[in-house]
Amino acid sequence: MNIPETSLPRIVIIGGGFAGISLAKKLKNKSVQVVLIDKNNYHTFQPLLYQVATGGLEAGSIAYPIRKIIQEFPEFYFRLGRVNEIDPKNQIVKSDIGELRYDYLVFANGSKTNFFGNKEIERNSMSMKTIPQSLNIRSFILENFEQALLVNDEQERNAYMNFCLVGGGPTGVELAGALAEMKKAILPKDYPDLNIANMQINLIQSDDRILNTMSEKSSAEAEKFLIDLGVKVHKNVRVLSYDGKLITTNTPLSFETATVIWTAGVQGAAIPGLNEQAWTERSKRLRVNPYNQVMGYENIFALGDIAQMETAAYPNGHPMMAQPALQQGDLLGENLVKKIKGQLMKPFVYNDKGSMATIGRNKAVVDLPRYHFSGVLAWFVWMFVHLFSLIGFKNRAVVFLNWVYNYIRFDREGRLIIRPYKKKSFVTFTSDEV
Repeated sequence: MNIPETSLPRIVIIGGGFAGISLAKKLKNKSVQVVLIDKNNYHTFQPLLYQVATGGLEAGSIAYPIRKIIQEFPEFYFRLGRVNEIDPKNQIVKSDIGELRYDYLVFANGSKTNFFGNKEIERNSMSMKTIPQSLNIRSFILENFEQALLVNDEQERNAYMNFCLVGGGPTGVELAGALAEMKKAILPKDYPDLNIANMQINLIQSDDRILNTMSEKSSAEAEKFLIDLGVKVHKNVRVLSYDGKLITTNTPLSFETATVIWTAGVQGAAIPGLNEQAWTERSKRLRVNPYNQVMGYENIFALGDIAQMETAAYPNGHPMMAQPALQQGDLLGENLVKKIKGQLMKPFVYNDKGSMATIGRNKAVVDLPRYHFSGVLAWFVWMFVHLFSLIGFKNRAVVFLNWVYNYIRFDREGRLIIRPYKKKSFVTFTSDEV
């Protein structure tokens, strides 16, 4: 990897997400050498991916160059690459760009979509965890409407305009709301020769309520907002298969659709090399102690989505969201310095600042430790928090101006098919199939 040899302790961070960047910032001006490895040269603000997917924002406004974040940090190095394996015995990271010795290793490589072992659904549906995936969704949504203009069969046309979102968490709810607003204010003007009223947005949730990690009040309010926008919410429905044109479920319900977006779960982005006992079986997260040390390893740590720290309050680990990642990264920066100096490390205690989700224009839900509210105030709180969580003044300014323009004009000008996306598995619908 061509990293200079040094007498300083070398800390290797895998991943430039919320946790990795938080840790990197905390290690600035410390007596360590830091090497950050990521498969992308930018940090992604994942909470706004759905707005890229629906044309509300351009991809560049939610991404920020990693090198720009660390360019003034002494003894910091970034390498663009993909880590393939860890050799903990010899303390070596093996990647597609070479090998690197470490003194301390930090897993901060996040999570990936969990299809729960269903290869057919994985092959035929779409995910939304990265910017390229969001751009694929944006292109595919618009291509479906262009295709719907060309077909004469009504059943096939309706299948192109039927969007099924599997998973009623924040991603699924926010994406459903954004699609509903497109249906209401934008698509009828873009496609006057299509009957946009036939467009369907189906949100499929296997649990008995959407946003099940939030309060029951917020869950009920969010569902009401979605229904008012025209979204069909299907609860206690589990998707069993999707062959590219037909969804089957554990109920009599089935859906003919060209588009399935899978937001039903995530799992840790596992990297081979560590003992099997270090990984949880179902979620593929690394078991860590209160100091974020991986179980069985003295100098290997894990942060954020890939770390499962089991406590009385969080028996299944902390929620896979930005706040736990940021707080863990911040504390580990202090603890690594303490460990190098031979001092006692401080255990992690999560400060739950609340959670929120937006459903659409003037519609959001917010859960704070003592208060739960929804509507216009919640929507402004959601916007304020997300706006100031973005990295870089320019990104904040661009996003703010986009939101103001979209609010005033009821428009989303990012409706561009820059990179066409075609599903090879898509099967043509015929009118004699039910």
